[in-house]
Amino acid sequence: MSKSISSSSGNKFAPLGWVDSELSELAQHGLRRSLRIRGGAQGATIRLDGRELINFGSNDYLGLAADGRLVAAARRALDSEGWGSGASPLICGRSEAHARLEEGIAEFEGCPAALLFPSGFAANAGTVAALVGREDVVFSDASNHASLIDGCRLARAEIQVYRHGDCDHLRTLLKQSSSARRRLIVTDTLFSMDGDLAPLPQLVALSDEFGCMLMVDEAHATGVFGKNGRGVAEHFGVDAQIDIKVGTLSKALGGAGGFVCGSRALVDWLQNRARPYVYSTAQPPAVAAAALAALHIVESEPQRRAELLQRAESLRSQLATQGWPLGTSTSQIIPIYVNDAHRVMQLSTRLAEQGFYVPGIRPPTVPAGQSLLRLSLCHGHHDVILARFLQAMHGLREGPFVSQKAGTP
Repeated sequence: MSKSISSSSGNKFAPLGWVDSELSELAQHGLRRSLRIRGGAQGATIRLDGRELINFGSNDYLGLAADGRLVAAARRALDSEGWGSGASPLICGRSEAHARLEEGIAEFEGCPAALLFPSGFAANAGTVAALVGREDVVFSDASNHASLIDGCRLARAEIQVYRHGDCDHLRTLLKQSSSARRRLIVTDTLFSMDGDLAPLPQLVALSDEFGCMLMVDEAHATGVFGKNGRGVAEHFGVDAQIDIKVGTLSKALGGAGGFVCGSRALVDWLQNRARPYVYSTAQPPAVAAAALAALHIVESEPQRRAELLQRAESLRSQLATQGWPLGTSTSQIIPIYVNDAHRVMQLSTRLAEQGFYVPGIRPPTVPAGQSLLRLSLCHGHHDVILARFLQAMHGLREGPFVSQKAGTP
């Protein structure tokens, strides 16, 4: 029952009365979301709202979310360190498991130090806001993740948005900002909706030329790209030239949490000034123990990422042959551009009816008119699954349901 409050004039109003009408408007435009319930473990096949579906919706790229080795590591930590951390890391919440994981991440990334955060979102938002302020300028790729965008806003620095992947536009903006105290370039390395890679060699060159800090978010690339699985920076051979690298434990590493790695001075600064770190309770030690086990798997089983990227390349090629507009994806994230929000959800529903979960992505996650199906390929998607999926997509493409003129953004 809605709460009513009496005003001095005797009129009553419901403080949240506007919510219903706003929700109705979202539904009218095909933008209202609803929660689902997953039964059982995350994997290539899941039970979603009671239905068994092939799962193309998760970011469990290496298939580690339900790996028994991570489960065993978490159980050992539960036995030795309990469940809750009980405090922020700076008080008494940083356990031996957290310290071991930070050391492991630093070694894995080839950096002097690393710092854990409660989530990748907290790592991005807290780090940007700790590095720049009112006297500074931050340059952000137009397709950056919401966590980077919010970090820029929280920093209260001047924000200059450059066109997606456009280094010429970025150069123009950098030339216009020479009077700033500090300048920071921030970018995803693998963009979570478009599936394409940031031009890191050019960004490194620009940061050197203009004396800027360069911060990259490897969330969707850690464990997947690079000879050792370090991400796109390693893939392009510019690892040593990145000032601030952010990653997550919640995607290819199959767990939860985020991290920042770089110089010892950077980490010292963040543990003193990154508010999400200072004022958040540390994650349970078992989470850190499972993540360290995942790192060891990434190092010892490089075939996982090799097979994943090979299958992604083959699937992109076959979808393109069918005529689906895929943009510039070169990764395990394959967008299928549908543009209309209602249509993309109808396509997602049709695929679910055939046993496939492929989420429809709509505004505000993507700009208006750029709705898409986000196909997230994981290691467990073997050739038989992909052949079935391609058959389903062929049927949708050839039928009257989808316009043959569906365009890219």
